[in-house]
Amino acid sequence: MTAAMVENDQASEGRPWDYLLQTWRELDVPEGWRAEIDEGQIALVPPPHAHHNSIAAKVQRRLYRGLPEELEIYQALGVHVAPLDKLYVPDLVVMPSELVDGADPEASDPMDASDALLVVEITSKGNARDDRTKKYRAYARAGVPMYLLIDRFDTRGATATLFTEPNEDGTYKRSDPAPFGKPLTLPEPFGTTILTEEFPV
Repeated sequence: MTAAMVENDQASEGRPWDYLLQTWRELDVPEGWRAEIDEGQIALVPPPHAHHNSIAAKVQRRLYRGLPEELEIYQALGVHVAPLDKLYVPDLVVMPSELVDGADPEASDPMDASDALLVVEITSKGNARDDRTKKYRAYARAGVPMYLLIDRFDTRGATATLFTEPNEDGTYKRSDPAPFGKPLTLPEPFGTTILTEEFPV
């Protein structure tokens, strides 16, 4: 189903978000692809480049070094940004495992983004602007305490930036950028350092 078809049928199904979510649940997405809800439409995101996956694996390995037992790292986990009725599938999400384990086994509902402690997005050539703007604002509005944006396509050079202290206006008060080659320290509960020098460029 295309995004346009979803948009045209909303009026007959009551609240647009409910219809979009039901459609999202029923989609048969090709392996490796992700379906997200943004701007009142469902968008399919193609599988990322091998370098993208390599960076995700290296970040995940670093995060596990100091991760408390009650937290877990998830790939391809849908998160609902309730204030904006958006649904994203970040590259990595850190969330209390009891919330994910306790989810309804009969439903494929997304988790609430406000329960995430950290969201990681790694830009691809086609979606870098969304990660820098739409998703940045959405995660801040949801109150996600840490947003790690790994931007291989930053015009100033490949950079990893940790955004913290979210505002309700959709911004983060603090940003700590690290050009590739420089370490980036994540505060507690992670207490680890991301070694960007390991990332393929």
